[in-house]
Amino acid sequence: MVPPISQPGGLVLAELAKEAGVQLPASADPGMLVQSGASLEAAQSCHIAYIDHARYTDALRATKAGVCFVTERFAHMVPPGTVPITVPDPRLVYAKVLARLHPEALRAAPLLGNANVAEGCFVHPSAQIGAGVVLDPGVVIGERVLVEDGTTIGAHAVLGPDVVIGCDCSIGPNVTIAHSSLGDRSILYAGARIGQDGFGFAMSKLGHVKVPQLGRVTIGNDVEIGANSTVDRGSGGDTVIGDGTKVDNLVQVAHNVRIGRHCVIAAQVGIAGSTVLEDYVAVGGHSAIAGHLNIGERAELAAGSGFMRDVPAGERWGGMPARPLREWFRELTTLKKLANRSGG
Repeated sequence: MVPPISQPGGLVLAELAKEAGVQLPASADPGMLVQSGASLEAAQSCHIAYIDHARYTDALRATKAGVCFVTERFAHMVPPGTVPITVPDPRLVYAKVLARLHPEALRAAPLLGNANVAEGCFVHPSAQIGAGVVLDPGVVIGERVLVEDGTTIGAHAVLGPDVVIGCDCSIGPNVTIAHSSLGDRSILYAGARIGQDGFGFAMSKLGHVKVPQLGRVTIGNDVEIGANSTVDRGSGGDTVIGDGTKVDNLVQVAHNVRIGRHCVIAAQVGIAGSTVLEDYVAVGGHSAIAGHLNIGERAELAAGSGFMRDVPAGERWGGMPARPLREWFRELTTLKKLANRSGG
């Protein structure tokens, strides 16, 4: 048997199986080299692929991938020439193996290689910059900022006074951060705006009086915030995003919102002030969540929905206004039947 060691530009199949925590089929060559991942349709013999839904069975039967992660349900459909590796969660295993094959893709690379501080940056004398930090051209770092070891900051990013950035973070180009603390290994993609004032006004007949925003933004470890998303500072307390949460592009998080650990928030979601999302909440794209609500742990919110009431833990809601998913589907089915009857 070929020893399970990595090769330049890829992994041998034995190491790939070890990473997946499974045994190889008896017919597989443990020394086979895989170099990258690809979709079932595009994959060639040097690629790994995966399937996790029945809609892709035609692509699976025709794939030319060298290796395919499958569940037991689809294992018999893998064509000759492709090594099937049966796992409970193909997408998860595929992600882990792809991270081994392409560690450079896990965070944005600096524009100027390994230069520590590129020409054209401004770093205030009171700022503390850790070992191995890379600053691309045009970065501005204000008073008393702390940037810890191994962090990369993209071109023209601006860090305001007293900002704290943890270890091994990736701050994309044109990001602005103020009144904020960011945990270790977190990623802010291009154009994200963190810690600007929230939308707070006292209304009166003579006009709207701005309420000073005094809080901060606290972001945990291993958080990702997508391009052009915004997270407002708290009005009194802090706006909080918990460890491991992933926020897509073009998301608005208002002042005093508290998002728990390992939540997933898709693009174009808006979360109004002082709402709480407990741990492991999933929010579909283009949804709107009103202020001062509580979204319970592991709740799932359908895309394109409007939420005006608290959502209990573990429930699935959708619609406009949102209600429990089964209730919403029953209403849609009833309306469709009525429409068909009227049209007949």
